[in-house]
Amino acid sequence: MSAAPAVAVSHRDSCAIAGIGATDFSRNSGRTTLTLATQAAVSAIADAGLERADIDGLVKSDYDDVQCTDLAHSLGLPGVTYWGATGIGGGAPCGMVGQAVAAIQAGLATNVLVYRALNGRSGVRFGKGSGVQRTGGAQYVGGNGSYEEFLYPYGVVAPGQMFAMVARRHMLEYGTTSDDLGSIAMTVRARANANPAAQMHDRTMNRQQYDAAPLIADPLRLFDHCLETDGACAVVVTSAERASDRPHPRVLIRAVSQGMIAEPQSGSFLTALFRESLTDQPSAQAARTLYRRAGMGPDEVDVAQFYDCFTITLLLQLEDYGFCAKGEGGPFATSGAIDLGGRLPVNTAGGNLSEGYIHGLNHVLEGVRQMRGTSTSQVDGAQTCLVTSGVPVNTSAMILRKG
Repeated sequence: MSAAPAVAVSHRDSCAIAGIGATDFSRNSGRTTLTLATQAAVSAIADAGLERADIDGLVKSDYDDVQCTDLAHSLGLPGVTYWGATGIGGGAPCGMVGQAVAAIQAGLATNVLVYRALNGRSGVRFGKGSGVQRTGGAQYVGGNGSYEEFLYPYGVVAPGQMFAMVARRHMLEYGTTSDDLGSIAMTVRARANANPAAQMHDRTMNRQQYDAAPLIADPLRLFDHCLETDGACAVVVTSAERASDRPHPRVLIRAVSQGMIAEPQSGSFLTALFRESLTDQPSAQAARTLYRRAGMGPDEVDVAQFYDCFTITLLLQLEDYGFCAKGEGGPFATSGAIDLGGRLPVNTAGGNLSEGYIHGLNHVLEGVRQMRGTSTSQVDGAQTCLVTSGVPVNTSAMILRKG
């Protein structure tokens, strides 16, 4: 994929991320999601060198049960002029930042707080079938008003089951192997081992441990699945001009995009199994839009934070964002290209697989750290960072760069 020609894009480098904040990542926070969101927000606001009264915009995920009014009250915000939400679920984080950029450009807000909080282990566990849990106990039969009614009665209720079929199809079409997936799992685990804040900081993994892990949904093993995490993350988005006098070097938002595949099917994610091709994801469309808006291509990306709810999703995005040809994601990962010192170091804090699963907003924080030069697995000389959000229904992505 070659670099797109430079064209006028109104939001290019117009905004920046001035502050980041996170709670601890754990299996049992012992706190409400509102408390977690508040703690992450307070940290992000302080990191930006702002006062709470400076925040006049809020953006949340559609899956977050902490409403904007809840957080505004908890923080004591005196003058919120904009609030919004986007999704679906893991496809949201970069789009949430994009919504903040749009609000600032439109003059609807000046400093927008973007947040995500969840008790993903001690509360609602997506691995048990989030489509059912989110509806407060809806029955399997009926599919919650979508084509999922053709899947639930047969036991297809969880994301891991769907992505297992995607992985198997990729193996059949392109020769991808379990060793390729294992290379991804081990690479991001090594990055988590260097990150004291990661859930898997003190748990190393070798090939033998990966191979010995139980199959959860064939061909995906235990370590091909992301973590279940209690925690929260937040970022403060402001104009590039206002970010220039903040405590930390500003991190410019070069470009943001969203993408939705043709005929995405009705539902949250499982119905993507009804598509003609299981290996086609909305990330390919988001990539084309992103590079066009950024006026650059994959050759100019120094480091990436890929949404990795499963190893196969990271592999698919290596292809869709143009770092290797379709079908070559497995060999690319196994070659060492995604490790530190490789062509494209990825998920340098450990990602969803080994740092924590905050629905991908933690990837945005790590992208900022890379651009500030403060990552625990810092990529020497990195000037640009690609950050992506989840698939398969819709997705979003952005490119960050040093300011």
